[in-house]
Amino acid sequence: MARQTLSVGAMLSYGIIMGLRRFIRSRSGNIAIISALAMPAMVGFCGLAAEQAFWFYRNRDLQGAADIAAYGGVVVLRSGGSTSAVTAAATADAVSNGWRQAGGTIVVQTPPTSGAYQNNLSVAVTLSEQEQRYFSRIYFGNTPMAVSAHATGTYASAGPACFLGLDKTLAGTVDFWGNATADFTACNVISNSLSGTGFKVGGSASVTVPCVQSAGGSSVTTGLHLTQCTSVTNNATPTPDPYSGLPAPTWSGGCSNAPNGATDLGTDGQVTCFNGASMTNIHSSVVFHGTIVVNGGSLTTNATGNISGTNVTIYLTGGATIHFNGGSHLDLTAPTTGTYKGIAILSVTGAVYFPSQEVDFLGNFSGHNGCFQLVADVIYYTGNGTFDTNCAGTGVTSIPTPGAIALVE
Repeated sequence: MARQTLSVGAMLSYGIIMGLRRFIRSRSGNIAIISALAMPAMVGFCGLAAEQAFWFYRNRDLQGAADIAAYGGVVVLRSGGSTSAVTAAATADAVSNGWRQAGGTIVVQTPPTSGAYQNNLSVAVTLSEQEQRYFSRIYFGNTPMAVSAHATGTYASAGPACFLGLDKTLAGTVDFWGNATADFTACNVISNSLSGTGFKVGGSASVTVPCVQSAGGSSVTTGLHLTQCTSVTNNATPTPDPYSGLPAPTWSGGCSNAPNGATDLGTDGQVTCFNGASMTNIHSSVVFHGTIVVNGGSLTTNATGNISGTNVTIYLTGGATIHFNGGSHLDLTAPTTGTYKGIAILSVTGAVYFPSQEVDFLGNFSGHNGCFQLVADVIYYTGNGTFDTNCAGTGVTSIPTPGAIALVE
């Protein structure tokens, strides 16, 4: 049998065919090929994950800034700051704690308009930023990613106050002395004095009150009986003057002398000015009407004097003083509406407001189950009295006793 001989060309073709078969059947390098094909998708998903993690980081950063801003806003609110002051403080705190003001917005509300703390003791802060997209731009375009955070802070109140001493430097801004006996029902006593003895109880005085706060210190005897707190709260935050923005009344014409022996003075709903020198010896029953301005001198009643009136405010100017002697009887009710709502100066129902004068309580007073509030530069008490703040519907502005601050939402 003759041997077949392959040509060079046939051998070359055969080798190529066999090589292709081996290449097709080979499994070597598959992982590298698959990885190369999947790499763009893997990088894209990692990029999206990193971008999402950055947004989460910014949200946590923003939440921290919102918390601090709300807390700082409440600090200003508790000290009597205005809405603009609260907003300024919250904004400054947010910026200094990571919020990017240039690319974001801030909304500060006091009181908050949503949530469980829609009251005058709370501040709500909402921060937002617009974050630039990178990998997610492929799917969502160039629209920025909005990141926001919200926080609400509030401060506790130990209840309203009956007595508030405003002077910030004197010892004994609120002082119970001698044989004084005072019983405060559901209302507190506050001294804004930074003195080490800003609040004092001494002598044989006996004072029963839920809580006492002093911006400085206190000096008390065993005559102080606290029914709610365990001790006087020293170094407390000063309480803002609730009537600091009250404008002085205006009237046409000058001030006249009160007619001798008059039984009615003033006009309902109007302001009437009298010279104090003509009001120094009220010894009969007089009904006041509207706003009575006492210019200089002294509004003084004797033992048989009786001053009454409804919707009445007494305003002292020109160095005028007010004295009620002996068995004088007062039956004044402050207005419930208008500029001077709740202000009666000295009354059974209403607020007594002497922001730059000392008020001395030397006689007896009974305001139980009524509404009485005393705000004065200095309060010196040696009388006997019962005080309450059942002021619903009277127009009297409540004086909250500042307490601890907390983040609540």
